[in-house]
Amino acid sequence: MTAGRTTARRHVARDAVIACGLAVLAVVPSWRRAIAQNATWTTSPIAPNVGDTVWLEREVVVPAGWRIRAGKLDATERVEALGDPSVRRGAGNWLVRYPIVAWVPGAHRLALPPVWRLGPDGRADSMSGGVADFFVYSVIPDSVSSPQPRGPLAPVRWERRGTLPPVAAVLLAGAILAVGLRWRRRGPAAVPLPRPIPLDPEVPDARWLAVGEPKAVAARAASRLRAAVARAIPEARPALSTAECLAVVERARPQAPLRELKDLLEQLDRVAFASAHGTDVAALAKMARRLAQELAP
Repeated sequence: MTAGRTTARRHVARDAVIACGLAVLAVVPSWRRAIAQNATWTTSPIAPNVGDTVWLEREVVVPAGWRIRAGKLDATERVEALGDPSVRRGAGNWLVRYPIVAWVPGAHRLALPPVWRLGPDGRADSMSGGVADFFVYSVIPDSVSSPQPRGPLAPVRWERRGTLPPVAAVLLAGAILAVGLRWRRRGPAAVPLPRPIPLDPEVPDARWLAVGEPKAVAARAASRLRAAVARAIPEARPALSTAECLAVVERARPQAPLRELKDLLEQLDRVAFASAHGTDVAALAKMARRLAQELAP
């Protein structure tokens, strides 16, 4: 008998605990809904106009270590969000702010999206955003009952129009056009001739040879000889090679000293582009000057 009574008491106690737990679980959602419904949203500025930026603010209290994430506000025909919501942490609470704009004057009742609470252990819980009530004033004075759109400028009356302004404008445009055409067709500006630059005296061959530059002497002698040949025979241009130049000279002047000219040009080229060892460069330069004088017309 005693064991049966003890078992019955245990069952009664267990049923009482289960009933209390269910009651608590039923009270928590009701408490959360009550908090969400009592959530107050403040409006800044207090008296906004149509088109002004309105900030909806709300403080949310969460346990230590928890964070807040606000939902995205969808746009309507009357109210539109200007950006994402901002969440700032304060002393023991979190501040949620929504930037919005109202396009219609009058009273507005806006349902806000839910607010998410994020725990440090990965848990997440949502809270209803509640409803924000605010009033937006019109930018048109109350004395104007039915405003009518107006143009940016008043129409010009015909009796105030005159012929002098159009004529003056045409004459001014013609004068500007004539001046522009005359300026475009101006003659070239006179450029003063530069002052003659004094040329340095030519360095003699002996000085070049004294400083060990036989290649410079041979190159100058070959250049002068080729220039003299080009003056005597225009077809033998300095740009031709030595073989091409001699072929042109042979066709134009068969009586010219071709063998001497060929030997001299080859020796000068060898000294200028190869080696001057064992060559009398001064004698070659003197011979080049003599042949240049003979080929002169």
